[in-house]
Amino acid sequence: MLKTPAIVVNVKTYAEGTGERAVELAKIMDEVSKETGVNMVIAVQAADIYRVSQSVDIPVFAQNIDPIDPGSHTGWTLALAVKEAGASGTLINHSEHRLKLADIDECISKAKKVGLTQIVCSNNLSTSKAIAALDPDVVAIEPPELIGGDISVTTADPDVVRNTVEEVKKINGNVKVLCGAGVKKKEDVRKAIELGTEGVLIASGVVKAKDRRKTLENLAEGILSAK
Repeated sequence: MLKTPAIVVNVKTYAEGTGERAVELAKIMDEVSKETGVNMVIAVQAADIYRVSQSVDIPVFAQNIDPIDPGSHTGWTLALAVKEAGASGTLINHSEHRLKLADIDECISKAKKVGLTQIVCSNNLSTSKAIAALDPDVVAIEPPELIGGDISVTTADPDVVRNTVEEVKKINGNVKVLCGAGVKKKEDVRKAIELGTEGVLIASGVVKAKDRRKTLENLAEGILSAK
């Protein structure tokens, strides 16, 4: 289960988050997490799960799994393989890797079977409600039009965050809610917590930052100031 409030960093396929650079970022996150007491998670490419998980104590997540069992599925990502590589969880249905609802359901099931925490991404309120009914560990609301931008979802559309928290909790009180898209500074994180979420999902704001340690420390302040 994801310890919250949390900052989840998705390195996507950025060069700055690939290979040894993923390890470097994970080590910085590990240090900042230990120094501040703020929970941090890094979601890396499948090829980097093992090397990153061997280097840090913070949770390492996959960016995706496929709805398959062991067998003849060349080129697909098996939940068991992700788990045995050292991941403790996985993203599912990121806006850059969307799945059909039936496949989301299967991925949640496969992840639970091997003990992977699931963060299922959603692009809007109605999808968030549908996902909540599938009983994942976490729903992350990320309006796709704001992903990678300079305006945080907490500023551009705070209602979608607030309403997602309310509606998801009505359907399944056990599901945690994160938000993402445009999150870059402590004020964005603090506002996310104030709107009822239990953390943020962030990518370029950290991975492409000139000073990643300073950026992470700043984001951690957002969590701490909201407590």
